[in-house]
Amino acid sequence: MGEKFLKNTYDLNTPQETQAHYQKWAASYEDEVAEHGYATPGRVAEALWSKLPQPDTPILDYGCGTGLSGVALHKVGYRAIDGVDPTPEMLKGAAAKGVYRNLAAIDITDPNPLETGAYKAIAAIGVIGAGAAPPQTFDMLMKVLPKGGLLAFSFNDHTLDDPGYTGRLNEWLDMGAARLLFREHGPHLPGLDLKSDVYIVEKT
Repeated sequence: MGEKFLKNTYDLNTPQETQAHYQKWAASYEDEVAEHGYATPGRVAEALWSKLPQPDTPILDYGCGTGLSGVALHKVGYRAIDGVDPTPEMLKGAAAKGVYRNLAAIDITDPNPLETGAYKAIAAIGVIGAGAAPPQTFDMLMKVLPKGGLLAFSFNDHTLDDPGYTGRLNEWLDMGAARLLFREHGPHLPGLDLKSDVYIVEKT
């Protein structure tokens, strides 16, 4: 299948490295993750639907990539899905899926790329973690949610090993600024024996 990008993903250190990596990976991304049975998008989408079974509620797919997460959200029943991603080549793949209402590019270096209160639910599927978005992305997404808004996200095993990520989540929960509605450990990339935690968190 040519160059494999997955194994290098967990070694990226800067936003620029990350963006360049995903830009190059865009063409073969889906084939490579599918080869390993990428299970997390479906798990996150089902968990979100279990807490918010409202087809017409606008959902933001943050870091939508080539649209695998949007397809999963659409499959469970959502019909007003907007996607944002920093990688133009990935967005082309997302547009081809035909499941998004709107798609837009975001600047990976902008600390506040989103409008506050625009979405009752945000999905960040396979986005926040080692080799992808830094821990402060969790804070940014929580801050733009309205009170009672839901964040649906995943931490893979690499990310669960990094206290910088789990620490951010626990800070919000410990302060009472967020409530954990759902958490489940399960398959992420079974072909690599990688698992992930899927979460639904409500902003209080």
